[in-house]
Amino acid sequence: MQLQGPVFVGVPLLGPILIWMFTHNQTSSWCEDEGMLPWCPPHKVILLVWAAIYFVMGYASYLVWKDLGGGFRWPLALPLGLYTFQLTLSWTFLLLFLTANNPGLALLNLLLLYGLVASMVLIWQPINKLAALLLLPYLAWLTVTMAIAYRLWRDSLCPAQQP
Repeated sequence: MQLQGPVFVGVPLLGPILIWMFTHNQTSSWCEDEGMLPWCPPHKVILLVWAAIYFVMGYASYLVWKDLGGGFRWPLALPLGLYTFQLTLSWTFLLLFLTANNPGLALLNLLLLYGLVASMVLIWQPINKLAALLLLPYLAWLTVTMAIAYRLWRDSLCPAQQP
């Protein structure tokens, strides 16, 4: 891997690192309350899983970049443009999910993010099959996160029906 490889892998990790540095004292307590979501992982586990996904996603983006010839050429615009947009949206989701007590907005952000990642899988598959396959765990984690966000949103609408 050239010098660009570590850059592609490291840049996505900046989001969760900076989010944790600036918000670790402001996190929502929805996963700490055992009556609320007993199956929800702790915040540290959520951030570690996101960090692992960002690492794999960064490597996948490097594979796409390398297979399209590197540099900043026109064929890279769509595959890496989608990647950049979903990465920004993913960082925004982490902020909404972990700090803002607005599960509805986080769920809306997550639905858009899910569609973008699914689009990336379809667009990256002809370029590099491994890169597309490396995004599948990301889709699986987004599904788990969507279940948590949906439950939080539903419970925030109907607090009387909570267990």
